[in-house]
Amino acid sequence: MSDAGNQSCLIGAEDAVSFLVCVFHALEEWAGLGQVEDYLSVLEYLLWVFTPLAIVFILPFLIVILLYLSILFLHVYKRKNQLREAYSNNLWDGARKTLATLWDGHGAIWHGYEIYGMEKIPDKGPALIVYYHGAIPIDYYYFLANVIIQKGRTCHSVADHFLFKIPGFKLLLEVFSVIHGPQEECVRALKSGHLLGISPGGVREALFSDETYPLLWGKRKGFAQVAIDSKVPVIPMFTQNVREGFRSLGTLRFFRWVYERFRFPAAPVYGGFPVKFRTFLGDPIPYDPNINATELAEKVQQAVQSLIDRHQQIPGNVLRALLERFHTKYKCD
Repeated sequence: MSDAGNQSCLIGAEDAVSFLVCVFHALEEWAGLGQVEDYLSVLEYLLWVFTPLAIVFILPFLIVILLYLSILFLHVYKRKNQLREAYSNNLWDGARKTLATLWDGHGAIWHGYEIYGMEKIPDKGPALIVYYHGAIPIDYYYFLANVIIQKGRTCHSVADHFLFKIPGFKLLLEVFSVIHGPQEECVRALKSGHLLGISPGGVREALFSDETYPLLWGKRKGFAQVAIDSKVPVIPMFTQNVREGFRSLGTLRFFRWVYERFRFPAAPVYGGFPVKFRTFLGDPIPYDPNINATELAEKVQQAVQSLIDRHQQIPGNVLRALLERFHTKYKCD
């Protein structure tokens, strides 16, 4: 409203209400409140657009928070039971089972988690479990929880070196028998009768694989040599829709360059979608003294690829994976 319009409005006001309305409009124009409303409308629109994007990047951090809560629980448990430490070699059994129950509950609620072929995991004795690595291996956490709950044993795990450098993770890694993977230490664990889980693709597969589920193992065969030296069976494992739960921006050249140059996993992970997760354990590949590490590595890779081909629709689709939550029964060929 122009100054002339304001004056005519004030002059033409016939009663107090009309006069106050005119004064309000004059003040609104003088203070620029009309423009403020426009700005607020734009901000409201931007908030509406970017909130979903913010959520999918925030959810992965919730998993990290859950891990830290697990660590906090272990610290509390350690303090509470420090007097028993001198008398018991199984101090952490209660803590492990409690956390396993929590993680199993999370998997059941958020992903409708199911596992097929658990009977292939031996009740006693060693075995090497080889699995496909998702952007965040949360499916593997659920698997570990099920091994503790159903089999009453702890599966040792091989993890990347960078995990041991994360502040506060030391206790969690120790309690759940996570090692950084020298072959000698892996062989020692298996010869001691433990289960051992390893992903030959590791961080590279986590960051740079995508919804087409390629195995990025390169020429790695150390895991196969470990199985041969330990004379143990190898059990292949794959989780359906793991790439739809969490995805990585590792396909962008910059993040790949950073990893190749500095070996730092800088690629952001987003997601946390409550898609259906089903873990499949393949038939054990028995120890064969007549094959070498290269041949065994190829055989195991083919077994994991076979699980992907049988149980995963390619390319993966988040919406389809979400809808699978409503399927009552899955046919496992």
